[in-house]
Amino acid sequence: MNATQLQRLRADLGAFLDDLMPERLGNATRRRWAEAYRRGRLLDGHRKSIEPMADRLRAIDGGGRDYEQALQQLVNQSPWPDRPVRDRLAQRVLAAGAAGGFVIVDDAGFPKQGPRSVGVARQYRGTLGKVADGQVAVTLQYATAQDVFALDAELYLPEDWGTGRARLAAAGVPDGLGYRPEWRIALELLGRVKENGLSGTALADSASGDVTEFRQARDGGPWPYCVGISSTLKVVAADHDFGPVPAYRGTGRPPSRPATVRAGAESPSVKGWAQARAGDFRRVTGRAGTTGKLSSRFAAWRVRPAHRLSAGQEPRAACWLLVEWPAGEAGPAKYFFSHLPAGAPLVRLARTAKGRGWVEHSYKELKDELGLDHFEGRGWRGWQHHATLVLLAYAVLVLRRRQRRKRGARA
Repeated sequence: MNATQLQRLRADLGAFLDDLMPERLGNATRRRWAEAYRRGRLLDGHRKSIEPMADRLRAIDGGGRDYEQALQQLVNQSPWPDRPVRDRLAQRVLAAGAAGGFVIVDDAGFPKQGPRSVGVARQYRGTLGKVADGQVAVTLQYATAQDVFALDAELYLPEDWGTGRARLAAAGVPDGLGYRPEWRIALELLGRVKENGLSGTALADSASGDVTEFRQARDGGPWPYCVGISSTLKVVAADHDFGPVPAYRGTGRPPSRPATVRAGAESPSVKGWAQARAGDFRRVTGRAGTTGKLSSRFAAWRVRPAHRLSAGQEPRAACWLLVEWPAGEAGPAKYFFSHLPAGAPLVRLARTAKGRGWVEHSYKELKDELGLDHFEGRGWRGWQHHATLVLLAYAVLVLRRRQRRKRGARA
């Protein structure tokens, strides 16, 4: 937004901030600079780190105060709690009528240098497609038919960070927090959003989808899931007959599984399964969120995940295996396990799997427009405060778009 547009919205922005943070900032000074920080995120400008943002705000407001120092203090030193603000944001989105959508957990990478900056390590960054220095955050987003809200983000601490308490303490990481795999953080974010009243189909990529513990937690969760998986995971048909459990012969531990479920048992990979059933694929068309028109070839089968069958473990409960094999390609491109109902049609399965396309849209705005990856501080508190205020700024943009559509429909 330019300065004129932002000035016209200043009262509305302040009211929105007060709705989400009425008693959480603690005093009027923090409230003023939180409002300024969020305005700086929405204001036009290429770089959204504190120094250039402070210069733009000072020029617009005509104030003589040290904007840079005040914003640094708000973000990096002030002890206001960020978690209640994000909880309130999720509740506000639900109150706005955004229900029945996709709950998407994903990871986002940010370029960052310096061994003392919290969470910085050489790790894979999807935006670059390679391993590089930087930070990674697990995000939670909520997509409806026309919008996507970014509701939460948690900084991932790699293993070489999470095992050194002195290093964690120097970066301000709270006691009790350290290394947690990304899928574990994703489960925590899903648990929080559930407590705040939001639900929907949970979507995730293979970083979480490959993990049996993640899928098991969702099996008993409040909503179905659709997760990407690697091509090497193993399956058997949902109705595969492993035979009876052998009779107990009176010695040792009584048998608890069929004789064919034993160490060394074999089952096909999902890639091999799909290739052996190439004739099952058919074209699915429709709309898939921001990606526009969906048109590709899909097939789906009821299966039981069995990638521990060779170790003697019985396959898991039945679910959908959904595979995308675009026309003209030599082999399948993407694989998914889905916990949608057994009677779900193929078009619903395919559109659900493609719902993760919303994250590309939101990341573009969060990074390119609002500067989510422009944080220059080093500590845990500063990153959490920065991320929270960026999420609030993004919510303003999304809610304004919803309001314009409603006004247009009424007109």
